[in-house]
Amino acid sequence: MQTLKDGVLKLEGSVIAIGAFDGVHKGHQAVITQAVEKSRFNQVPSIVYTFDPPPRNYFKGVQILTTIQEKVSRIAKLGVDYIIVASFDEWYATRPPEDFISELSKLNPVEITVGADFHFGKNREGDVNLLEKYFHINITPPVYCKGGELISSTRIRQLISNGDFRQSYTLLGL
Repeated sequence: MQTLKDGVLKLEGSVIAIGAFDGVHKGHQAVITQAVEKSRFNQVPSIVYTFDPPPRNYFKGVQILTTIQEKVSRIAKLGVDYIIVASFDEWYATRPPEDFISELSKLNPVEITVGADFHFGKNREGDVNLLEKYFHINITPPVYCKGGELISSTRIRQLISNGDFRQSYTLLGL
């Protein structure tokens, strides 16, 4: 597994999972695992494309659940071939969606796996519908816990804030 900065890697084929993946919780693991399985089926490398810091931290100052080192470590355990870490800063946040599409094109994705609420580019102008105009997109359905509640980084932050570490660890898959 290799960790690279955005814009460095060029491949003849790939399957990409894209997301902030803060916490690499069970929902994130489903997105990544699905991409790894598809990459193996298609005999092309798997890539996780993520951001440091996570966009919600950059824009809203929300608590980061995992350091970049921990995030990369957890992702690596899922069998990914490459991890691309984009530095999420003012320049990156103001890029038009077409720049991101152009960058993804260099990876020649056979398929891109994202969550249904995925947005990208300046003002979140890019979405799953725009990606589908250029690539084959696989939307991983949301993952729910036994109690029927959505597993999300926001929910895990709330559990931690309430002191419910046991439940937060369960949702993180720890």
